[in-house]
Amino acid sequence: QVQLVESGGGLVQAGGSLRLSCAASGRTLSTYTTGWFRQAPGKEREFVAIIRWSGITYYGDSVKGRFTISRDNAKNTVYLQMSSLKPEDTAVYYCAGDQYYTGSHTSGYNYWGQGTQVTVSS
Repeated sequence: QVQLVESGGGLVQAGGSLRLSCAASGRTLSTYTTGWFRQAPGKEREFVAIIRWSGITYYGDSVKGRFTISRDNAKNTVYLQMSSLKPEDTAVYYCAGDQYYTGSHTSGYNYWGQGTQVTVSS
């Protein structure tokens, strides 16, 4: 079983940048697919990005070209670098992981962090 803890959220102006971190304990993330999802008030949880155990990455259309997911195996941490932020990026961002699932559906992930709030002001 893996435990995931997100950090790095906050308030930023439109056009700014933030880096989110997802620190894992209990298991090695390099053997998991780890993803970032987000949920805005009144909306369903949305796929943002994933990094597979192989290092292959995928992004949601709304963040492609602005966000970058990466992994530091030595720190057992996955990052989400967010740039050119827009007010519509405002949401609670969640880290998720699974040893077997490699896709973009929330239902495929067994392990979730508690979330970190990102607010982008216009």
